Amino acid sequence: MGPVDLVSAVAGGLLLFVVPGLTVARALFPEWRFRGPDGLRRSLETATLAFVLSVGLTVVVGTALLGLAPGGFAASWGDPLLEAALAAIALVAFVAGVVRGAYSERVPVPPPPVEPGSERAWELGRTLDATRARAAALRRDGAAAGSDADRQLQELAARSDAVARAREEEYAR
Repeated sequence: MGPVDLVSAVAGGLLLFVVPGLTVARALFPEWRFRGPDGLRRSLETATLAFVLSVGLTVVVGTALLGLAPGGFAASWGDPLLEAALAAIALVAFVAGVVRGAYSERVPVPPPPVEPGSERAWELGRTLDATRARAAALRRDGAAAGSDADRQLQELAARSDAVARAREEEYAR
């Protein structure tokens, strides 16, 4: 195998198994960044998705070419119709990714919208449970503490009411 054959094999392998899927994945998920605390996980997800999408696109395009090309087609370098179709898909997906900001770190992609009440209400609920648990413990153990326990119970009741109101407002949005 000569150097030209090796370069052709590597380019063909990348075109069949990596490039179309990678560009489509980046176009579909432009907010996935490879840096930060989720960088390694996002890199693995993107690599896996790129491989699976590339293989899937190769199968779909190959099947379409078998049905549409007059006289069929041969998937070889002598008849690079499959590679040209995959390169066209990769080019379109790359342009879509550029437009959506997938390749630019300067333009931050806004985070996906969060359903009202889904994030903060959970934390407020946990705070409310912890406050009520502390109040129950004070009632149980506070008889010996006297007026200090009563003051703490009043503070906890006020805090519990404030957290419950904030939680209800969060759900009402």
